[in-house]
Amino acid sequence: MSFPLRVAYAGAMGLANGLAHLVPASDSKVWRSLRARRNLLAQWEQEAAQQRDRSRPLVWLHAPSVGEGLQARPIAQALRVARPDVQLAYSFYSPSAERFAETIGADLTGYLPFDTARAADRLLDALSPSALAFVKLDVWPVLVSRAKARGIPVLLLSATLAEGSGRRGGLAQSLLRDAYASLDLVGAIDAVHAHRLAALGVPESALSISGDTRFDQVWTRAQASTRPAVVDVLRSSRPTLVAGSTWPADEAVLRDAWRSVRGRIPEARLIIAPHEPTTAHLTPILTWARSAGLRVTTLAAVDTASEEETDVIVVDRTGLLGDLYALADAAFVGGGFHAAGLHSVIEPAAFGAPVVFGPGHDMSREAGLLIAAEGGVSVRDADGLARVLSAWLMDPNARRITGAAARDLVDRERGATTRALALVESVLTTRP
Repeated sequence: MSFPLRVAYAGAMGLANGLAHLVPASDSKVWRSLRARRNLLAQWEQEAAQQRDRSRPLVWLHAPSVGEGLQARPIAQALRVARPDVQLAYSFYSPSAERFAETIGADLTGYLPFDTARAADRLLDALSPSALAFVKLDVWPVLVSRAKARGIPVLLLSATLAEGSGRRGGLAQSLLRDAYASLDLVGAIDAVHAHRLAALGVPESALSISGDTRFDQVWTRAQASTRPAVVDVLRSSRPTLVAGSTWPADEAVLRDAWRSVRGRIPEARLIIAPHEPTTAHLTPILTWARSAGLRVTTLAAVDTASEEETDVIVVDRTGLLGDLYALADAAFVGGGFHAAGLHSVIEPAAFGAPVVFGPGHDMSREAGLLIAAEGGVSVRDADGLARVLSAWLMDPNARRITGAAARDLVDRERGATTRALALVESVLTTRP
């Protein structure tokens, strides 16, 4: 990193630290992220004083948000089994990951401080890690530099770099090239992504192909022998579409398509799980269903509703979608009509459900794999969505063939967790 850029970066991090002590209480994700950094280092140091056993090695995993956390969790779980002597620290950046982080089962958990030399040194002192592993793509240049100065191995696991990623821009490359060049081991999800990572500065000698641990994650969940009780309550012989992680833009297309589907298949049932189950997001869905003459209830009210008489079930809490896909005869995954991009299409695929999604899937490798395997379809509008859903819900054989292709894809892509764990263990064997 050039000297002027280093100064500018340090100034930006310092400004962010200052703002953390000034911002008001708010539900805004940005404000919550800033406020979470108040007295953060002292919190880490206090927790480390209570939990850190310095006679044991410690692996520090960092996953910025929930998406990366889903890639990190299988590694954390596998490490617990393979190396019970190892302690685990888990950090995250986004407020959306705060509750998810509790599912990792780490010895120490918390927000990652802003990337200053002082914060990095204090946190490295507190944790004394034997290895630092970032998940997916985000690396923090100052933290990487300070860790390397102490001889701590730095890894990047389930490494992904989409073709249109902002990390490939000139400013980002100037800022991060040294950090990527300092990585000791990088497990890329495939050869294409490995090639792009090398262009960012990752040494060829550090690169290997380890795969994407999300496939292991969703497969394990689909194979689980038990589900939340509500899943059994919702089981039905009616043709069921599960629409997951939808945004208002997705729902606008789905509403028009569902009118057509119901005209052909009056018994068709919709379970819809909005990406943000807030009152502001849920109310328009409930209003639409009632105005369309559909019998609608929320998941919270399901116990008091007659399940077989309900046409639309609106999921009003988080954490259940991955299990609700077990009910899907077909799945519609949101984000493809929304600027933020497509959500996980492999969650329903692991259950053998055929998957349909909108056109915004350029940043999703798994969507491309699903289309190529003929386990999923991308549509551009409501008419296309209605045609696909009607074909699957009316023809059990068609949806069985497409769903089996989707499930087989997930099965073929498994094994990344074992390979990622091997990378972590390889550096633990070389460091006290």
